Amino acid sequence: MRPGTKHFVPSARLRVAALLNASAGTIERQGAGTLRDVLASAFEKHGIVAVLEFLPGSELRPAAERARQQVIDGKLDAIVVGGGDGSVRTVASVLAGSDIPLGIIPLGTLNHFAGDLGISSVAERAVATIAAGEQRAVDVGEVNNVIFVNNSSIGFYPYLVLERERRRRRKRLSKWIAMMLAMARVLRNLPLFRLTVVVEGNVEPCRSPCVLVGNNEYRITVPGFGTRESLDSGELCLYVAKTQGRLSMFWLACSCILGLVKRQQDLRIFKGATADISARRSRLLVAFDGEVATMRSPLHFKIRPGALRVFASPIRSANNSARATQSHPA
Repeated sequence: MRPGTKHFVPSARLRVAALLNASAGTIERQGAGTLRDVLASAFEKHGIVAVLEFLPGSELRPAAERARQQVIDGKLDAIVVGGGDGSVRTVASVLAGSDIPLGIIPLGTLNHFAGDLGISSVAERAVATIAAGEQRAVDVGEVNNVIFVNNSSIGFYPYLVLERERRRRRKRLSKWIAMMLAMARVLRNLPLFRLTVVVEGNVEPCRSPCVLVGNNEYRITVPGFGTRESLDSGELCLYVAKTQGRLSMFWLACSCILGLVKRQQDLRIFKGATADISARRSRLLVAFDGEVATMRSPLHFKIRPGALRVFASPIRSANNSARATQSHPA
């Protein structure tokens, strides 16, 4: 068996709490009743005793904390989360640092973390992955004591998310339409930051509208743009956009969508286990796995190697094989 993986063999049927974000994209499309039937059947088929809870996103964390205590008390064996990357991050933040395994049922719009783990977005197949019992210890990132499983960023993207969600609330737009309209507005008021980036003691002054800090390294070329080959290398990867103007930022955003980013021309890249980012502003908008919060500068980033244990197959070019089985675009 590969290092970092183990096989979970409970003394009886695996007992899990399945915490499902009721506002996840798949649930909204299929309906909670339909998905409940699909999941109940899948868990029963694979011999898993599951208590299904459909919850608002705001209630995921307290539900995860209650379920964590039930595992400690011996009443459950594992916790399962159903939702997108934000839902996974919420539950992972409760379990990181423990030995409690996390099962993932990708029900969001993008599901990057599940894709990089090789977990299918087909619900029955995701349940089968949990039933197989194989586990991997993967890294999580942390910024000012907040966990992230994919990436964290400052500058352009957090403003884009806020504007997108504002438009969705006011006009009931789809996420993609709201995103395109939001991009036009944010580009007109493009934030440009004077930053000091310190990666393991090396100081780099930067002037940029966008910095992304990845939990492990992302591919920035096709094929496989935006995916990660490894989730356990124990390293942060920082991508600092070199662009300064609105038009060049728009082209960089399009290049990211199309997988046409030029590594040397478009980005400065730094790697390390820790990183500090400071700005002239005392507070910064920070995105982590698609959610946004205001944090005090400087931002202290670190990697937590192997802090999260997940149900997933051993490394086998996981992200490519999983995305080939997904029922909707990643």
